[in-house]
Amino acid sequence: MALYEHVFLARQDLSQAQVDALAATATEIVEANNGKVTKTETWGLRSLAYKIQKNRKAHFVMLNIDAPAGVVAELERQTAINEDIIRFMTVRVEEHEGGPSVMMRKTDRDRTRRREREGE
Repeated sequence: MALYEHVFLARQDLSQAQVDALAATATEIVEANNGKVTKTETWGLRSLAYKIQKNRKAHFVMLNIDAPAGVVAELERQTAINEDIIRFMTVRVEEHEGGPSVMMRKTDRDRTRRREREGE
């Protein structure tokens, strides 16, 4: 089976529970088609570089998927239909990154720097 990273952006006016439900739905689609989601990361509400469908911010979610190509096609089809998701991208990778992704490490680093500045 192939390895994929699937990232989607959900509308800014959704609650965190609704975003988690979208991630759970994506996981169910993958698992119903004999694939598996090895990791789910919610990157939180972040600003966009430009407006997308009148949204200045979006909830970012990443899924690491281990599945055949047909599963990804079905996941993308279902994602495109969902009006709560404003953008998505699936990329095939050679291997999944161990531990937290770069985005999660960046937020941890930013928090540490902010604390250091406040302490000085």
